[in-house]
Amino acid sequence: MKKILTIPNLISFVRILMVPLFAWLYLKNYLLAALVVLVLSALSDTLDGTIARRFNMISDMGKWLDPLADKLTQLTLAVLMFLRFHGSTNELMQKFAWVFLLFLGKELLMLLVALVLMLKKKRPSAAEIWGKAATVMFYVIMGLMFLVGPEVGALLQWWPRLELPMAPVPVVQILVMANLVLTFIAFFSYVPDTCRKLFKEGKEEKDEKEEKEE
Repeated sequence: MKKILTIPNLISFVRILMVPLFAWLYLKNYLLAALVVLVLSALSDTLDGTIARRFNMISDMGKWLDPLADKLTQLTLAVLMFLRFHGSTNELMQKFAWVFLLFLGKELLMLLVALVLMLKKKRPSAAEIWGKAATVMFYVIMGLMFLVGPEVGALLQWWPRLELPMAPVPVVQILVMANLVLTFIAFFSYVPDTCRKLFKEGKEEKDEKEEKEE
């Protein structure tokens, strides 16, 4: 029980609870409040890992809760951004909405793989440098979108000139596409270790079991 009720695990639980709150605030158009929740979630993501390592509070549950909170947050962001771009009055934004479907597909696939690993009593691969970089970049770009993104930016009602342009210089597209490329680099960096856990280790365990039966 002590390894479950740790400060890092409680932080991860709170981050998971932040997801529906963030979505509700966003859909109600309380964009600044939604941004505050998103920033707090991102900061607490760093905090729980630091506390776990510093005070030796690393647990098996924490290894599941932390990435689950990440995935749920990023899935929600991808869905909300897709809905916002798809329903935009700007034709360029409508055409660019498909990019968020790629984010969504990638996160859903990783969540599915994580569930399969959980059923096999294995934990997901630990985040590598590419995965951490992609996550940080994702939060930074989404933060910019919430502040000054076209038809989204919470600051535009006071400072409309800060709006990120879609044309002639496609700043929004460049930022999102750069993050998409980094996200898929991170995704493919997980593939070798994940395949080993899904297939090779399973085969080795099966062979050991058959040897014992013989």
